[in-house]
Amino acid sequence: MVNVFQNPKWKQEYAIEINNKFAILENLDDEDGIENDINEKWENIKIRINETKQQLIEKDEGTETFKNKWYDEECKLAIEEMKIASEKLLINRRREKEGQQYYHKRKDAHKIIRNKKKIYMKNVIESVEDQKRNNTRKMYQTVNHFRKDINMNLA
Repeated sequence: MVNVFQNPKWKQEYAIEINNKFAILENLDDEDGIENDINEKWENIKIRINETKQQLIEKDEGTETFKNKWYDEECKLAIEEMKIASEKLLINRRREKEGQQYYHKRKDAHKIIRNKKKIYMKNVIESVEDQKRNNTRKMYQTVNHFRKDINMNLA
């Protein structure tokens, strides 16, 4: 789940959107004139907060990020198969068959993920080499992004 408050840009947009939605909600309550149940009011507030967060997430998905661009449906499917095999192994601990299935599913999943990440990194390296000739600023941004990720993982 994405934490809206980790991104400073999102903090400000989120505060503005929430204030706007609550102003609209207050106007609706004033117009109704009927006493609403406290649970209904709380549900309305909860819905508004979740809608606002989802809108910000959807709006930001269009921006370019590097993290896990290689992770796709094939990776997700391999992980799910591995989890199912793991659950079967936990249920039937003494069975050799489930142990072998889990071992092979885990091996296949890791192989798929490793290959996807390898292909992605190869494409990034090729794009950096192309950017070196055409767009030096973009090249340094890409290199610094990966360098920062590596430093964060080592810390």
